[in-house]
Amino acid sequence: MPRNKHQPDPSVPLPEHLSRTAPKGDELRGILERLVAAMQPGDMLPSERVLAERFGIARMTVRQELHRLSADGLVVRRPRGGTYVAEPPVSHVDFLTSYSDFVRSKGLTPGAKVLSAGVEPVSARLADRLELNPGDPIFRLVRLRTADDIPMAIERTNLSVDRFPGIEQIDWNDRSLHEALRDRWGSQPRTSKAHIWAVLPDLEDAKLLQIDAGQPCFSIEATPRDADGRVIEAGRSVYRGDRYDVVVAFVAAP
Repeated sequence: MPRNKHQPDPSVPLPEHLSRTAPKGDELRGILERLVAAMQPGDMLPSERVLAERFGIARMTVRQELHRLSADGLVVRRPRGGTYVAEPPVSHVDFLTSYSDFVRSKGLTPGAKVLSAGVEPVSARLADRLELNPGDPIFRLVRLRTADDIPMAIERTNLSVDRFPGIEQIDWNDRSLHEALRDRWGSQPRTSKAHIWAVLPDLEDAKLLQIDAGQPCFSIEATPRDADGRVIEAGRSVYRGDRYDVVVAFVAAP
């Protein structure tokens, strides 16, 4: 007879009761951490009620420890949908590397679906970032980026049409922007300045990323420059906070 989805899998190690040698919450947390380590991403954990009854503790104690696991990125909690082992995040360190190369370096297959693309006059604010004159033509490209067909980010970028003539004629589905800029126009990023902050996605972005609107995301606004110091593009992308991890390395000055 198949088990109830909220019941623990008998193949996963789970003690029958707490030892009472440590505070209940601390011991339960250790049990849950070992449980998650023995499960696969996407597997469902036993419900709060099942855990509370099994270990003879208050559901509030169970809830607090599950929230801690969620805050640590080990599980994902879905309202009225249960608690699941989280997918491991994909760590990004080098913002000079293209998204496609970055995803391939993780052993995954990158993908890109064009959501919108077209030429428009640049606004005054964006002209300042691109170091153009307000009203100059720019190519605005918005794409859904995936890794092994899993939505990862919504990438929005803007480039000068005068600097990259014909860019609007290219099919940008499943094509690397950085590779095309390098191969066709000889433009490669050498430095980049990035602003990163936490945001909640709007409803449209959440739907495209297949996440709840309450799932925190990273908003990344980057401005790469070539070897001559010229701005290549100016964009703002939204990355899933549950699947994407930003790693920053620092080296002390001599």
